[in-house]
Amino acid sequence: MAHFETADIVLDVQNLRTHFETRWGTVKAVDGVSFTLRRGETLGIVGESGCGKSVTMLSLMRLIRTPPGRIVSGKIILDGEDLLTLPEPSMTKIRGGQMALIIQDPMTSLNPVFSIGSQVAEAIRLHQRTPKASLLQKVLEVLRKVHIPAAEVRVRDYPHQMSGGMRQRVVGAMGISCQPMVLIADEPTTSLDVTIQAQYLKLLKDLQRESGVSLIFITHDFGIVAKMCDRVAVMYAGKIVEEGDVRAIFNHPSHPYTEALLASVPKMEEDVERLYAIEGQPPALHNLPPGCAFADRCPAVMERCHAEYPHAVPVGDGHTAACWRLV
Repeated sequence: MAHFETADIVLDVQNLRTHFETRWGTVKAVDGVSFTLRRGETLGIVGESGCGKSVTMLSLMRLIRTPPGRIVSGKIILDGEDLLTLPEPSMTKIRGGQMALIIQDPMTSLNPVFSIGSQVAEAIRLHQRTPKASLLQKVLEVLRKVHIPAAEVRVRDYPHQMSGGMRQRVVGAMGISCQPMVLIADEPTTSLDVTIQAQYLKLLKDLQRESGVSLIFITHDFGIVAKMCDRVAVMYAGKIVEEGDVRAIFNHPSHPYTEALLASVPKMEEDVERLYAIEGQPPALHNLPPGCAFADRCPAVMERCHAEYPHAVPVGDGHTAACWRLV
């Protein structure tokens, strides 16, 4: 795994909170999330569905629909500039330019009535002001980078004429077309079969190696984390409960939720009648308990866990976890 210096930090997220107003109350989807991302680094964000991973990434891009959602507080510092202080026209230039997003279902991000080429060209035209005469060549160059075969022919195709794997590559091409500093991949392999998934992960790594882009990879698959990431942040109920180097997380998980997630990963060498599953359900985000949100599902729960939320403590070099048993 790569080593980084503090001066290499390209993204610094501080105490980010994103809430949604609903008929049941205020949903604290992101509740005080902080992390950093360094140049050329891959940060994995893992957790169960509904833990706040995708809302965190949409908040970074300032794509939260208002109402019902709003970014309540925090800082999102990209290359020294706080994105939460910028007017919307400035954010339009940053989205797709300095920070890009690959979402998990390409059919929801590709317009079915426009050709692949025109959709890739739109971002290039908007952010790089490429002359019309050379725009097609730039589009073909980007499509070839993501290994679209016969790019000069497929550039005229529509999304429905491509397979799921090809569509996901096109979304990746749109993401890297303007050479962003930060690329967010929100479970981009969910709709792909295992063979295509492996090819796509290799493609992302190759693109990162060539361009030096910093990558945030959102997933619930620890196998992908092991292959792709330098560091990992584990989210539960809108908070990061553990963060550290990927090897430290795998070898010495310190939060009970991280331990439970790793125990849920099937091991080929073990012959068991029943796979491990985490008991219970995550709490409702509009009615969070005063203490640790994982307390009702935790096998190591103490009385203090129900009363107050634990602060994150260091458990190793760059490795922190928020659990009372570590205090």
